[in-house]
Amino acid sequence: MAAPADLVAEIESLGQKLGQARESIARRFIGQDRVVDLVLASLISGGHALLIGLPGLGKTRLVQTLSTVMGLDENRVQFTPDLMPADILGSEVLETAADSTRAFRFVPGPIFCQLLMADEINRASPRTQSALLQAMQEREVTIAGEHRPLGRPFHVLATQNPLEQEGTYPLPEAQLDRFLLSIDVPYPTRDAERDILLATTGVEEDEAHAVFTADELLAAQALLRRMPVGEAIVDMILDLVRSCRPDADAPEAIRQNVSWGPGPRAAQALMLTARAHALMNGRLSPSPEDVLAMAEPVLSHRMALTFAARARGESLPAIIDTVARSVTRTGVAA
Repeated sequence: MAAPADLVAEIESLGQKLGQARESIARRFIGQDRVVDLVLASLISGGHALLIGLPGLGKTRLVQTLSTVMGLDENRVQFTPDLMPADILGSEVLETAADSTRAFRFVPGPIFCQLLMADEINRASPRTQSALLQAMQEREVTIAGEHRPLGRPFHVLATQNPLEQEGTYPLPEAQLDRFLLSIDVPYPTRDAERDILLATTGVEEDEAHAVFTADELLAAQALLRRMPVGEAIVDMILDLVRSCRPDADAPEAIRQNVSWGPGPRAAQALMLTARAHALMNGRLSPSPEDVLAMAEPVLSHRMALTFAARARGESLPAIIDTVARSVTRTGVAA
């Protein structure tokens, strides 16, 4: 176990390295600092992320840039309605040798990598989506009765278009819960869009450079779990997650508007990502500010509005923000 002084030095060094990663990503993915921070928090926490945004906002570009900056082996799969599980996982083929003997040989699919980009993930059928469940949770797949480990580290960064609904399938709740964060990719500001225009329509574009290696990312994930968390923050996370479940003790905004709420995996995600947010902002342990910053991307895809709430025009981000601020104030006061 590292001494406190050694741990502080390691945390500060990792924070500086993450700052370099941010700068490298910003050369190719301009003006979306919040999105970059959330994706980095997901990777440093060892999880997967779902990027939700309109076409042309740079989601694919971001994932490709991340693979370079984080030193990860990347594969991309374009999800379509006719995509089959074997197209992702791989399959066994029967081969005939020179001596006429036959044997099966496994041909690995694109999932055998360290960073899988699942482009337009909601276009694949439920059968294909189910192929990702074991991979995202256990970092292995079972094919022909044999367990095959995936890359280390292994992350899925999936994209989803919120507008087009033809030929799409809602992601199962069990799969949504396996995404550490759900990240909205908004339109850029005018100044950012001007910078994008100038940077991408010239003769040359800036290139990102590697900051991490795969082993360094694994070490960073291990270090994150050693960051101290105060008892008040632990209680705040528990209070927030439990307050978002529509039971008798829940706040009125939850009871009236939410049909189902987050499970224990949400509390785990909030604990890890609050640490990551603190780390990227120069703090040695998470504060209420970090919990508040990560509440909506951690919880929004783990909850559902009732039909009546949708009809009234309620939104989960607004409800989560109200509950989170109430819990944060209570925690600070306590």
